Amino acid sequence: MPEPALTSSTPPEQPRGVVLMLHGGKPRGTEPVGSRSASRWRSDTMRRVLEPRFRDAGLAVHLLTYAVRGWNAGSALEPSPVPDARWALEQLSHEHPGLPVALLGHSMGARTAVHVADHPAVVGVVGLAPWFDAGDPVATLRGRHLVAGHGSRDRITSARHTRAYVDRAARVAASAEFEDLGPLGHYMLARPDRWNRFALRATLRVLDRE
Repeated sequence: MPEPALTSSTPPEQPRGVVLMLHGGKPRGTEPVGSRSASRWRSDTMRRVLEPRFRDAGLAVHLLTYAVRGWNAGSALEPSPVPDARWALEQLSHEHPGLPVALLGHSMGARTAVHVADHPAVVGVVGLAPWFDAGDPVATLRGRHLVAGHGSRDRITSARHTRAYVDRAARVAASAEFEDLGPLGHYMLARPDRWNRFALRATLRVLDRE
């Protein structure tokens, strides 16, 4: 059985916070997330680009690699990224005790983030082109911050669904914001500079509000 794993950037000497990055995936799939996973590659590329900026801001950065590729809803026997993310949060709570954690997720990673945002260390979620569903919880965001960015050319996930989720979350969250990223698609391949700027700015905003 494959297991989840954490990839860690070089942390600052005295970090003031933690960023846990969560990559995308597929609706279904029990194949292990391998080195050739495009979803993981996109988030790892962002991690490597933003690492110096996050370190300068006093933040330790970690990327979770899920055990398997799929969301796999519908069966308690099927694996999904949610228990993997909870495992990662427990690991980081031991490694960085008492530090606030911001979850930075792309697509399925953003969906995973809002499912585990009720962990005591989590202070907020940043979603990049989120895959949100009407049944996804908002109670997990009570007292936390949410910033979600979506492009108008996304044909994989829905900006309209993201807006609707942010509106629901605003009833319980400390803050909930939707940002229209203009004519961007889903995969963060076109205009990666804009995705990186948004991810950095939104993550710092979430952590600095604490």
